[in-house]
Amino acid sequence: MPRSSRTTVARRAVPQARATAAPPRPDAKPITGQRGAEIQQFGTIARIPNGLSERVCKASVTALNQVLADTMTMRDLYKKHHWQVAGHTFYSLHLLFDKHYEEQAELVDTIAERIQTLGGLAIAMAADVAEATKIERPPKGREEVPVQISRILEAHELICKEARDFAGKADEAGDAGTNDLLVSDVLRLNEMQAWFVAEHVVDTPLVRAD
Repeated sequence: MPRSSRTTVARRAVPQARATAAPPRPDAKPITGQRGAEIQQFGTIARIPNGLSERVCKASVTALNQVLADTMTMRDLYKKHHWQVAGHTFYSLHLLFDKHYEEQAELVDTIAERIQTLGGLAIAMAADVAEATKIERPPKGREEVPVQISRILEAHELICKEARDFAGKADEAGDAGTNDLLVSDVLRLNEMQAWFVAEHVVDTPLVRAD
């Protein structure tokens, strides 16, 4: 290629390279500080074509939000005791409480997704959960292991009772999905965890039999 032709090509390439290096556009910046109206109020149902009436969905959502609030409290109770447990059973309970915390955390998500599936809104924020839960609030300070376990067992029993009650009502209303969740997930997990924890406060000899 003649030198003059090569020079022309090079000169043409320069403006093209400069054009691709344009400064960022102002509209690429994040838009922050926004507020707006709620697109769905808590306690209402956004109708979803799931074969259930709005009345049935609303009743199930109300029940599930109660179970959700108590399950979130149960989850946090386990984490509190995981951090604060003390004594000769520290190691075993420290690990057990954290395992149960993880299982309750997974259950929280399962319940919340069921609520959203029914067209409702899952309770979410700590302040709202504190207002809604039926589980007794523990003190901020550390308690003895038998007290920690008693609190956990009382919370498990409360959730088991309401799960059975709500499951029966969901079954009568034809909401098989909610009934299945309450029995297969909520009830069975809480029964199993209650058993594991309760065995730690059976007063049996540690070394020599009576």
